Amino acid sequence: METSQSNEPCTSPSPSPSPSASVPGDPACDLVTVPARQGLEAVDILRRGAADAVGPVLHDDGCDTLGFLVPAGTAACWDLPGSTCTETDGRGLRLNPDPPVKGSDWLLPPGEADLATDPVVLRRALGEAARLIEAADSCR
Repeated sequence: METSQSNEPCTSPSPSPSPSASVPGDPACDLVTVPARQGLEAVDILRRGAADAVGPVLHDDGCDTLGFLVPAGTAACWDLPGSTCTETDGRGLRLNPDPPVKGSDWLLPPGEADLATDPVVLRRALGEAARLIEAADSCR
């Protein structure tokens, strides 16, 4: 797995076809990882939005990070500071009821969420979440 911190803006990823990604109804995904506090704020922002815009979300057992499943190819142009996007080199994460990463669990499991979170919408929600956290912390 590789992590991308590109400086090129990306509005939507281009799916990269691969033999392992051809399972019907089971799309390959990349994973955007953020600190748990920012991720939880972003989930709230996404769920309050006009459209049901949040896909499956993972959390680690230590509750330090949240991971948003995004369409495959997102990592190639993800550049949001404070987050990482892990690409899967054509061996994308697959959606199934079991968490794909050992030591994690679903906050929003597949089937209760969209297939994947739109990276443009996620970027906006994470930015808004960071601003809310900064404002809350400065009031202390």
